[in-house]
Amino acid sequence: MVAPSGLEDMVLLGTRPARLYIEPAASASHRAEYYALRRAVFVDEQGLFDHDDRDWHDDDPRGVVLLARDRDGALLGGVRLGPAVPGSDIGWWLGGRLAVDVRHRTGPGVGAALVRAACAYAESAGALRFEATVQAANEAFFGRLGWQRVRPVGVAGHPHVLMRWPIGRIAALAAATKRPLGGLLDGLLPPDRFLGDDGVPVPGSDVIAACDAIVPSLVERDPEWAGWCGVLVNVNDLAAMGAAPVGLLDAVAARDASAATRIVAGLRAASAAYGVPVLGGHTQLGVPAALTVTALGRTATPVPASGGRPGHAVSLSVDLGGGWRPGYTGRQWDSTTHRSSAQLQQLTGLVARNAPAAAKDVSMAGVVGTLGMLAESSGCCAVLDVAAVPRPDGVSIGDWLTCFPGFAMLTTDRPGRPIIDCGPATTAACGELTIGAGVALRWPDGELTEAITAGVTGLGAASPRHEEKS
Repeated sequence: MVAPSGLEDMVLLGTRPARLYIEPAASASHRAEYYALRRAVFVDEQGLFDHDDRDWHDDDPRGVVLLARDRDGALLGGVRLGPAVPGSDIGWWLGGRLAVDVRHRTGPGVGAALVRAACAYAESAGALRFEATVQAANEAFFGRLGWQRVRPVGVAGHPHVLMRWPIGRIAALAAATKRPLGGLLDGLLPPDRFLGDDGVPVPGSDVIAACDAIVPSLVERDPEWAGWCGVLVNVNDLAAMGAAPVGLLDAVAARDASAATRIVAGLRAASAAYGVPVLGGHTQLGVPAALTVTALGRTATPVPASGGRPGHAVSLSVDLGGGWRPGYTGRQWDSTTHRSSAQLQQLTGLVARNAPAAAKDVSMAGVVGTLGMLAESSGCCAVLDVAAVPRPDGVSIGDWLTCFPGFAMLTTDRPGRPIIDCGPATTAACGELTIGAGVALRWPDGELTEAITAGVTGLGAASPRHEEKS
């Protein structure tokens, strides 16, 4: 993906190869140059506007202007883009006012290069919805670049088409992390009501067992954090089922005793913070780094991820405190290492205290991917209201909906039944389950965009239980 600065593309201009530079407008004079080009195109040449084509987007400080110049610095064209909603960036961006100097429209790429650069910039800024209203005559041009037609619209009394750039960030993450599971586990797991849960009841008891392995590259790169996460993710899995943790087993592998000591330090710190003892395990040295943790908990009334039904409200309870783990900006949010033991235990008791119909802790698949797994095991489609999702200040919606957020719990229940006593977590109703499959994002204008089109894991729906909550 192209970064927001230093954008560059290669095109042929005239009869000899040249380099086309695309960069954000860095000064008021650069923007004035772009506005003059726009006026020449949209007012003087095309007559789309009587006097001036500027609007509130041009005065929005969050807006970006990308300019295309030749190697001598001459302006060839420009395009603007920025958040669609005044005052807040919820991941819905608009592109527009694509203008190319008339002398360079017959060459093979100024407009296309600007459009591609705008798409890359919007995605790198965390946008999950990127649209533009284009003149009807240019629909085919945008279509060739991969844009999708939404519907006809009018701008300044002239026919236009609303086009949308397909952003597959969420679907790609879900596919990469969970999609193979259905085929891999076919015939191994019973299709009972806990199919798709990260924890499972031990038959004939009130014991819940959960097991998670930490990505080896994380264990190698950041062993203390890996050790902490080995406890964190397993306790969260128990918490999602309403189970109180009893103890942990760990399997540690490392190249030497020094590396193993750092992993165990993280395990020890998290074990103390969560008040869950390490009961035993296995340690191996002289091998590549690896960590697996098994957690045991107890509850007589486990809450399955498959308990959701069409009409249920979706709530997200998430700890917004903390910040990005150093080295993992945009991917891993650390909301737990600064919390007291009392706070951590209050968070992990949330499901047990509220007993919702369904619950699932947010995993590496992110908020949307995890919601997709809950919906899949419940045999439903999920709709997520993007603007209602609790989010830390300064974090893009694209990063927030696809990262591992530390502690975050998705629950569903009948509408109007709130999640209470959430400790340091922020809770909001932010969607519902409907008939169908996959996950759709709902935006403030009522528009729905597909985030996940079908089941996330391929495991399918769990078998219903007789005592379902309605």
